Amino acid sequence: MARSEKKSRRLVVDDTTFLWKVGHRHERDDGPARNCREVLTLRPLDGRGRLEIVFRGGPGRMVPDGWLHSGGVESADAYLNLNKPGSVRALLDEALAAHGWDTDDAVPRTIDGWPLFDAVSARRTEAEAELAQGGTDRPD
Repeated sequence: MARSEKKSRRLVVDDTTFLWKVGHRHERDDGPARNCREVLTLRPLDGRGRLEIVFRGGPGRMVPDGWLHSGGVESADAYLNLNKPGSVRALLDEALAAHGWDTDDAVPRTIDGWPLFDAVSARRTEAEAELAQGGTDRPD
C-alpha cells in the first residue's frame, strides 16, 4: 500500500517530537508543469513553527519530474531519498546548524536544501557503509 502524501510521520530528536512529510510542488499554467520542486516539511508536535526544506530542479540537480521516484533528489555526484527518516534527521541537523530555527515561531521558515545536500549525502553514505561493515545503527 502506498504512503499517503498528506499524512505526517513522526521523528523524535532528543526530547522533541517532529512531524514531517515530503511533497512535490510545481506551477502549471496552460502548458506543462514548471518549477518542479521537492519539499520536506517539518514541524514540532508541540510547537507552532514550520520548516520547509526545498529542493528545486535545475542544471545538475534532479527532482521527481518523471525520472525519479517521489522523494528522490539527486546531483551529479550523490542521491538522497527524502522518504527515509535518516535522511530527514540529517537534513534537520544540518538545517539547524546552518540556519537555526525557532520551533515555536508561527512564521514558516523556508530554506534551500541544496546547500545542505553535500554534507547530508556524505553523512548518509558513511552511515550506510558502517552498516554494511556490520555496524548496528540503521542509516534510515
